Amino acid sequence: MRVVVVGLGYVGSVCSACLASRGASVVGVDSNEFKVDRIEAGLSPIVETGLEPMIAEARKSGALRATTTIAEAMPGADVVLLCVGTPSAEDGSLSLEHVKRAAQEVGGALRSAGRFVTVVMRSTMLPGSVEDEILPELERASGLRADADFGVAYNPEFLREGSAVADFFGAELTVIGARDPRSAEALRTLYQGIGEIVVTPVRTAELLKYVNNAYHALKVTFANEIGRLCKREGIDSHAVMELFCRDTRLNLGRSYLKPGFAFGGSCLPKDLRALNHRARVRDLELPVVQGILRSNDRHVEEAVHLVERLKRRRIGVLGLSFKAGTDDLRESPILRVIGALVGKGYSMLLHDPHLDLERLLGANRRFVEDEVPYLPERLRGSIREVVEASEVIVVANGAREYREVGAMLKPGQALVDLVHAVDPASLAHGEYHGLAW
Repeated sequence: MRVVVVGLGYVGSVCSACLASRGASVVGVDSNEFKVDRIEAGLSPIVETGLEPMIAEARKSGALRATTTIAEAMPGADVVLLCVGTPSAEDGSLSLEHVKRAAQEVGGALRSAGRFVTVVMRSTMLPGSVEDEILPELERASGLRADADFGVAYNPEFLREGSAVADFFGAELTVIGARDPRSAEALRTLYQGIGEIVVTPVRTAELLKYVNNAYHALKVTFANEIGRLCKREGIDSHAVMELFCRDTRLNLGRSYLKPGFAFGGSCLPKDLRALNHRARVRDLELPVVQGILRSNDRHVEEAVHLVERLKRRRIGVLGLSFKAGTDDLRESPILRVIGALVGKGYSMLLHDPHLDLERLLGANRRFVEDEVPYLPERLRGSIREVVEASEVIVVANGAREYREVGAMLKPGQALVDLVHAVDPASLAHGEYHGLAW
């Protein structure tokens, strides 16, 4: 394939050399003559492990060259990768000025391309940037139509400085945000054999890079906060975190990383409160750890607001325990939602497949008596009874019994899914509303 890489900074230089080493014919473009001259001389414009020998070999074989002019690079191109910078503005917003300028030049060159060219954004940019801002620039400059005359795609990069070459070839996922089948296929061909290739909508691919980086930053900050606490406690922080990381089922696995409802139960809230109290005693400020409960509270409030926005007064709630398959109501977040709605005069009917008030014992029974005295008169034994008597049905835990509730809905009813338990396609009638999806 013939590939044009616009921007020979960190990402562009690495992509150019790596793709050329895989057999692509690559032309790098940059307005900076120093970078172009370095590439032409078989040298790297950046310091990166293993990159310069690859550039030297690609120049020697003729697989890679560089120019300062997009128009000179474009003839015969199959794919154009835009790797120019998207710096922050003073207010923290993202500047697309450089990408737009590059898109205008690429668009001008597309006029005479005479073939279907896929233009791919690799620069980090927020959802909507490609389709709302860059695509129109390409169409205006070229006089052509996206998807019909040329392709547009987004291909996020996950290259770490110092290990970028290894990251390129060792990627677990190659994500392609494509608008049309031809663009998706062009990128599948370009990246064949590099990780699992996944094709997504463009906006999904755009956001993924930010989600990754936000989570990486969160992990660094969380580990550092735990380190500060450990030091005050006289504990080896590296020993603690080494043990923490050895659990790849819960701690470093997929567990808990699916958008759903707020956490609750007898452990997480209690332990976070204790940890935050100890930090205050030690005169430590741990913003990430301290913010977890506040963020959880906001999620509960959003559930209340979601029900209120539907402007209906008869509410049925399915699932009362904090976790499906248990009868533990202690600090169950849905009880806070129910309490708020009861206090505002909503009519409430409740159901839980595992809740038998006659069998509640110990702390769980005391919790019901002290915190949810309204529960016995509103609890029903039949799911259908709750659904038929309600205008809004709230699914609050993932009990198997609730997965088919959508088929019970009648016109005029709404289903509020707090835990992503019900397939929207299963609704015969009515409306579906997810909490965070």
